[in-house]
Amino acid sequence: QVQLEESGGGLVQAGDSLRVSCLASGRAFSTLAMGWFRQAPGKEREFVASISASGLITYYADSVRGRFTISRDNAKNTVYIQMNSLKPEDTAVYYCASKEYSGNHHLLLGPRADYFYWGQGTQVTVSS
Repeated sequence: QVQLEESGGGLVQAGDSLRVSCLASGRAFSTLAMGWFRQAPGKEREFVASISASGLITYYADSVRGRFTISRDNAKNTVYIQMNSLKPEDTAVYYCASKEYSGNHHLLLGPRADYFYWGQGTQVTVSS
């Protein structure tokens, strides 16, 4: 079992930056692939970004590529999503997700991959 706890959400203005963190416990963090998803009101949950267990491979949704950066610190059991140039349409609950997978295959790590463990989410609101 993996427990995930997000932190760092909040209210910001358009154009601002924000970093959201996710602390993982319960399994060796270095064996976990990690992902960020978000769900806006009235919309389905959507993929934002993912990172391999090694930290060497990352994937991004087209809507955030170039603005968001996913990273991880295996010594701190933490994955981050740095969000720059935020837009009102980035407003959503942001969820951290993980699964026990140490490989790099895009089908198991990319936007269509399934994740088994989920955090409770943290609200990010971007005002115009």
